[in-house]
This record gives sequence, structure tokens and C-alpha cells, in this order.
Amino acid sequence: MYVVRPVELADIAALEALAAVPMPGVHTLPKTREKILAMIELSIASFAAHVDIPSEEAYLLVLESEDKSIVGTAAMFAAAGSNGTYFSFRNDVIQQVSRDLNISHSVHALTLCSELTGYSQLSSFYVGEREHGTPEAALLSRARLMFAVLAPHRFADRFFVPLAGVTDSEGGSPFWDALGRKFFQMDFLDAERTIGGARNRTLIVELMPHYPVYVPLLPGDAQAAMGQIHPSGELAFNLLTAEGFEADDYIDIFDGGPILQAHKNSLRTFTGALQRRVSTSVEIPDRGREPQLRYAVSSGSEHNFRAVITHCPSLESQLSVALSAEVQEALNVAEGDTVICVRI
Repeated sequence: MYVVRPVELADIAALEALAAVPMPGVHTLPKTREKILAMIELSIASFAAHVDIPSEEAYLLVLESEDKSIVGTAAMFAAAGSNGTYFSFRNDVIQQVSRDLNISHSVHALTLCSELTGYSQLSSFYVGEREHGTPEAALLSRARLMFAVLAPHRFADRFFVPLAGVTDSEGGSPFWDALGRKFFQMDFLDAERTIGGARNRTLIVELMPHYPVYVPLLPGDAQAAMGQIHPSGELAFNLLTAEGFEADDYIDIFDGGPILQAHKNSLRTFTGALQRRVSTSVEIPDRGREPQLRYAVSSGSEHNFRAVITHCPSLESQLSVALSAEVQEALNVAEGDTVICVRI
């Protein structure tokens, strides 16, 4: 049985191995042991903290396989730009009119903005090739939002997810080459290493253009890359759009990748979450048994969060959910405890 749980200090070697897997873009795991350790320690402190309003907390979840190996990660930042400002490009349309020439047209423009500051950010989603397209991948992605359902005071009402944009085989970004490189005077990979996490630092304000960037003036390959995802991000994109996230409003200032965003009330996990009491399942003959549906089920304790997949009859009209002893053990719950259930 696969289990989604908070990261632990003992996972550092496994995360180092995952971080070594080529994952394009600036939205993935840290690359050094020191930074990975810092991320783990921050996550442990965040889960343990008593939070009134979202701030600098960061939560890192891991997907643990049946043999106890770590095969995936997914993270949440409680409030993007909590120690500064989170910058992105907003897609705008500028109307231009000349009455003398009787000409009117619309121009696509990019405007540097900080509108995502304070939103909760989903990040660092990764699963191994074996788990691609499996329910377990969907569980890992959804578990983050299930934790937000469990502890809404820890997160904002709106969420966003930056996805890695288009890069070539050598790691170059046509969008960065056309725009960011002109202001930062460095290659995309150098920018990723040097300022990849600097969306909330003053250098963005100091160097990025403050006036609208007219998209038709950019080279064709840069225009074509805007809002496009790297092939490795297709799984995350499909899971997030099925959840209710929408693209098109914002793109990343580095590689032009899409930034998906949504209010929590438009996300399936929030609208479909059911709180149910745990009862212990009893094996019954297949004859006449109700159809079994697949649910993501998470524990009801924000300080001891766990999530798994199980099968059971529809819970819409039920007050309890029947869980096997194995599932109860995986979730660290007992009969009578409250869990959160979302149909997958």
C-alpha cells in the first residue's frame, strides 16, 4: 500500500537521489544536501507549529511505496512571498485606437506583477516513472489539498502552481533568452542556479522591466514557448486541471511556463471532501455487495497527517467509512476517529 506522509529526517538520502534525477525548470527539489536538509527541517517545524494565519510555513510530503522506498514528492508553501514579494508576468491585452486613421486593435502584453503574493503555492511535484499515470500519482497531488481541507487556517483561500516551461536539450530557454537574459546577462541555467528562488527579492524589481512587454516584439520561438509546459510536466498539468486549476492569466518570469491558479471553492478536493467516522470493515461475500469506489482517505490530525487510497461503497449517504485494519494502521487512526475522504 502506498502512503503519502510528511517528510522525515531519515528521508534525506532518498530525496538526494530524487533531486539527482533531471527535472527541468526552477520549481523542483533543491539540488544540494544542505538545502534539502533545510527544506526537511522547515517542513517538520511547519507541521509541528500551531498556526493562526499562513506565513513562512512550508510542507513537504513524500509518497512511500509498499517496500518503504520514497518514490515521489509534493510540497506546499503557505504564503508565497511571505518574506517579500512573489513576481510573475500577467497576460494582458492592451487596446490601441487611432480615430484619425480609423484603426483599432488589441496587443498581447506581459506586465510584471505581484498579484500572487500571499497565495498558497503548490510545488516540487515529482513521481517515479513506475507511478506515472497511476492512482498513486493522483493521490500525491491531491493529498496536499486534503491537508489544506483539514487545516484551512494554515493556507490562503487561493492556490497557484508554477510549472516548468519549455527548454531545449541543453537546458536553454527561448523565453529567457528573449527577455530575462537581456536584463540579467546570464544563461538560463545560471539564472536557475543563482536567482531561481529570488522571485521575492529586490533584484527582480531592480532588473526586470516595469513597463508592459509587447509580445509581438519577441522572437517567434519565445512567443511559442509562452504558457507551454515541458513534457515532463504534463502529468502534473493534467492532474491539476482535472482538479479545477486554470491557466492563461499568469506565466513564469524565467522560462515562460504556465502558472495555474484557482480559488479553493472551485477545486474538486474542497468541494468533494467528506468527513466520516472510521468503522472497521468486515469481509462479506461478493454476492449482492455494493459497487466499490476508489477514495483518497486522509487522517484527521494535522500534526500526524497521512493519506492512502482505498475502495469502499459510495460514502455520499453514509456517516462512517469502513476501513480495513491495514488502512487504519497506515493512517494511524482507530475506530471512531474522523478521516477526510475524496473520491478519485
